[in-house]
Amino acid sequence: MSGIVWLDWMDLSVSLFNTALLVWLGMTILLNAERRTWGITLAGGGMLAGGVFFISHTALLGHGTAVLTPGLEFWWRTGWVPVVLLPFAWYVLILWYSGCWEGKDQHLWKRHRIGFAVSALLLVGLAGLLLANSLPSMAQFAQYNLSSGLQMAGIPVFIVVYPVYTLTCMLLSIDALRNPVPSSRLMGDRARRRAHPWMIRASFVFLVVGILVGGVLYWVIETIGQGFGMWDLRTDRMIAVFDLVISGCISGAIILLGQAITEYEIFTGKSLPRRGLSQLWRRTLILAAGYSLLMGWSLVIQLRPIYSLLLGALLLAAFLAVLGWRQYTERERLINHLRPILSRQRLYDRSLRPGDVDPEAVQNLFNSLCEQVFGVRKAFLIPLGSMATLVEAPVTYPGQAGGIDVPGWQAVLLDNPVSPGSTGFPCPAHRGQEDTWITPLWNDKGLAGMLVLGEKSDGGLYTQEEIEVAQAAGEQILDSMAIAELARRLIRFQRQQMAESQVYDRRLRRALHDDFLPQVHEILLAVDSLEGLQEGTKEPVLNALSDLHRQISNLLRGLKTHHAPEVNRVGVVEALRRVVEDELEGAFREVKWIVPPTVEERIRCLSPVTAEVIYYAAREAVRNAAAHGAAHGGVHAVACAAAQADGPEDRLPALTVSAVSGRNLEIHIEDDAGRRIQASGDEKGTGQGLVLHSTMMSIVGGSLRFDRVEGQYWRVILEVPDGINS
Repeated sequence: MSGIVWLDWMDLSVSLFNTALLVWLGMTILLNAERRTWGITLAGGGMLAGGVFFISHTALLGHGTAVLTPGLEFWWRTGWVPVVLLPFAWYVLILWYSGCWEGKDQHLWKRHRIGFAVSALLLVGLAGLLLANSLPSMAQFAQYNLSSGLQMAGIPVFIVVYPVYTLTCMLLSIDALRNPVPSSRLMGDRARRRAHPWMIRASFVFLVVGILVGGVLYWVIETIGQGFGMWDLRTDRMIAVFDLVISGCISGAIILLGQAITEYEIFTGKSLPRRGLSQLWRRTLILAAGYSLLMGWSLVIQLRPIYSLLLGALLLAAFLAVLGWRQYTERERLINHLRPILSRQRLYDRSLRPGDVDPEAVQNLFNSLCEQVFGVRKAFLIPLGSMATLVEAPVTYPGQAGGIDVPGWQAVLLDNPVSPGSTGFPCPAHRGQEDTWITPLWNDKGLAGMLVLGEKSDGGLYTQEEIEVAQAAGEQILDSMAIAELARRLIRFQRQQMAESQVYDRRLRRALHDDFLPQVHEILLAVDSLEGLQEGTKEPVLNALSDLHRQISNLLRGLKTHHAPEVNRVGVVEALRRVVEDELEGAFREVKWIVPPTVEERIRCLSPVTAEVIYYAAREAVRNAAAHGAAHGGVHAVACAAAQADGPEDRLPALTVSAVSGRNLEIHIEDDAGRRIQASGDEKGTGQGLVLHSTMMSIVGGSLRFDRVEGQYWRVILEVPDGINS
């Protein structure tokens, strides 16, 4: 101790501060690592080793050199172990972080082979000197005695080699940071690019520390020489100042390193940083600073241990109280930001509207999420699969965004296969867009859509929490829009049926009252007087009865009755084949049926209601394919035959009907009309007749979706879970 209160206080406080931060960072890396690779283990172990050094450093400062004890000698020897290991460990860690170990053929490894070998030899040499007790003991060092162990020109070799070793490792580390290898980690390059300034600064600070250590050792050698005697007061104070400066530089490097670790998860292997970790790091800084200042002050003034314990307990209690308050405040802020999602979506009210689902409400909800929760410049929500038949248009932010290249973004998603539970992947600039993050959205039937998030307004990275919230919010928005649209279609269909029923009922009543009843009345009068008529007068009466019979028969034929469909008798595939062969004869250039018998048998096991819904949807898809071949005209065989007569046979589409059975049963109806649609530029009405059938498929637990390749084919996919049977 120097005897200067403020100097000793700051020296102890900085040492305690470094101890707390290094131990926290080491434990955080090891406990939060996605996979404990050797690089992550080295990073966490290196931090803990640094913590061990500052534990011994604090013990030496607190004990002082006035009274030499075996405990002081233990901490003196223990502290030198991490001092020797840490420079090389930092160099190896930077090589791993820069991608050197991902392949020995990389340019970085070739660049550092010699430097790595030199630094490794220096480490082995220093470790050997350390094991051979080449360093003076604490008692010898306190008495200006540096003659212990192997020497060079009267100076211990260890003291000569160590500064060279430290500077070599730090310079090589800076060079590795400036020449990284592309990262194989998801978001690795972007995280490395953002963390690069922090890592470079930390390495330069460590370089300064190495230079200072070498300078201090040179000053000590020059000051002490080979003489003996105790430290004088001036020397003690100079050593304390140097120690404070070096410890302060190490504190700065630790803060820089901790910022890179918590903000960008560079040593945990996580794909995305977590907001909670960076917030916890800032709170740890505050707690470590407060605790180290308080404990350092109590040690310097030699406060009784019981009072130091009480002060520490009060500080921890106050910090925990503030921490709980901040967590509650942040939870309230998050709830306020998520309130648009959690609030009532008024699905019932919107479903009862005669018009479409209110697009402004959905747009306001999406805008609120993008502005308040995610803070993005641009984003859009694209429905896919079965959702695309219910939610037709993407939702964009800002609302004035231009047209979305939906097929292009679908292709990007297909090029990067994802699985349920995946939070997505980064995507570089695409078709004039900025760098984005693509998040897949799921439902029980699989992929339901994709959420594309542009760069954040503040230029930062997305956190794990933000992506998870974005995924949940996007899935809920799609579900809400799909449910409202599905209910609206059903209600509209039911209203249409009710209106048609009322019109027909009134027409029937009017016909019976105005036409049939008077005729029946006349016939009754005529029949009543038949006995007094001659034989030739009976013919008009019989004719009148025949006319009445015919009118009633026509009326009965006009009544809507539900006949058991043919599909329940012969099955979906056979009924569909009869439609193609009978109703649509001559509508296709060729027809292929790819339905294995085992799959057809499983389709026959579906419940009658499900089979009927699938049949009518498939029939509508086949009719649409025939309509494409008839120059976008009707779907009847007459129109198709006329189209065939007017043009060559190759103008007609080729139809392929296939069925597969896996996790679900699927029926694919494919035609090659896409090339004619592309050539004519006319897509009006394509697939619009399947809107009602997609709704009915959703009701029975299935889905209807479209799959199209520009200029090649148009495919309708009917999917139903295999377990939906009677």
